[in-house]
Amino acid sequence: MKRTLFFILAILLPMMAMAQAKRPTLMVIPADSWCAANGFMKTEEDHQVPDYEKAWQGNQDLFSVVAKIGELMTDRGFPLKDMSQSLKNIGQVRTDILMEVGWKVNKMGPKKSITYTLRGVDAYTLKQIAAGSGTGNPSFSVELPVLIEEAVLERMDNFADQLQAHFDDLLQNGREVSVSARAYNGIDFNKEYDGEELTDIIDEWMALNTVEHRYNLSNATDTMLDFEQVRIPLYADNGMALDTRRFVNGLRKMLGSAPYNIPSKIETDGLGKATLILGMK
Repeated sequence: MKRTLFFILAILLPMMAMAQAKRPTLMVIPADSWCAANGFMKTEEDHQVPDYEKAWQGNQDLFSVVAKIGELMTDRGFPLKDMSQSLKNIGQVRTDILMEVGWKVNKMGPKKSITYTLRGVDAYTLKQIAAGSGTGNPSFSVELPVLIEEAVLERMDNFADQLQAHFDDLLQNGREVSVSARAYNGIDFNKEYDGEELTDIIDEWMALNTVEHRYNLSNATDTMLDFEQVRIPLYADNGMALDTRRFVNGLRKMLGSAPYNIPSKIETDGLGKATLILGMK
């Protein structure tokens, strides 16, 4: 009986562990190159950026392709954020990975094929962490989702493995972000509290709250501090996802209490960068 129970547990426990494994959240979006090729760009601060809202409203194929790619990723256990519901604030959507898709339909007589590109981008650093591309076999199918599925299916498992490998690294080593601090209205990073300079106090807080004390103080003056390659935990102690703003808010609360009593506020630039403004509220 004991041997039978042990055998059953040996089979079930790995399956339970796999079922409980954390997966990164994804948002499927059209690639910049696809938006440019199809006239879905706009000007922001003197440079061209994708106009996702215009693309979503102006191209029926986009919905079909995004839905099909999303379906394929869902089949592999990746939870998805809905792009169509996040268009107005896509830069602040809390997702782990942006999955960019671009495609072109090739016509060869009565047959068609799809040339596609897939790119996985870390939503915080905007660094590429996975890629795939190819051209599907010619088909008589006229349905774009079918052509997409036929083209990408062979490489999708490898692509998903690349995404998961990156996320596993984040779980173990922390998410990479950038943190800055700026001092105004008489606040000085060289000022001492109980014999310790404010710069060193903040530096010690970073050491205590980053994953394995991993960060780099790249710039330090009496009015500014810049921390790069800051590795923060993916989840707070309460289990909630931890983004850059919430991470820096811990520092803000500490400096707002005695003996510092420094008023401050946080400004963010996308998901992966936050600045603590000391001396302002």
